[in-house]
Amino acid sequence: MPRIDSEKFYTSAIGKYGITPQGLNWNSKLFQDIRFSVLLEMLPRDLSEITIADAGCGFGDLYHYMQEKPKEYIGIDSLQIMCEIASEKTSCKIIRADVCKDELPHADYYLCSGAMNVLKSFESYQFIRNCFLACGNGFIFNALHGEKESKTYNYLSTCQIETIAKELKVGHVEIRTDYLESDITVGFFK
Repeated sequence: MPRIDSEKFYTSAIGKYGITPQGLNWNSKLFQDIRFSVLLEMLPRDLSEITIADAGCGFGDLYHYMQEKPKEYIGIDSLQIMCEIASEKTSCKIIRADVCKDELPHADYYLCSGAMNVLKSFESYQFIRNCFLACGNGFIFNALHGEKESKTYNYLSTCQIETIAKELKVGHVEIRTDYLESDITVGFFK
């Protein structure tokens, strides 16, 4: 099955919904905020002491959601339109890169909210691997959870996540599935 054309997938949604969570193909701002909240719960309490890279940053919404700002925030996205919007909205460093293939900057923590949802299974592995290798302390991400097959979306099973953790020799794994149906948040910590 061919990869989803990310540019068409997102530009179509932006054209229909504008610069909103729905423009990123999220159901709602509420669901986006719930995912952000769970991601941030896995970080140290004092964000002002850490650097964060947001892989698949979209419009930079995670940066604005954070009550306390990190020492440095770096947004990373593969689409030019996302980088332009995120740069304007956050005034932070935004890098255009394909997280699956390109060299990534170092950060204490890498975060990802939903960017792997339209990747193929092998691409998700590359995405996770590259973010984990580029982080100093941990990679925290959410994804669609389960054994479902979809022509559009990628689901990760708990078994797949545990296998990836073993291959990457992750020191400590945290998993949360108690907040939204068919969603999982994972912390891979060194």
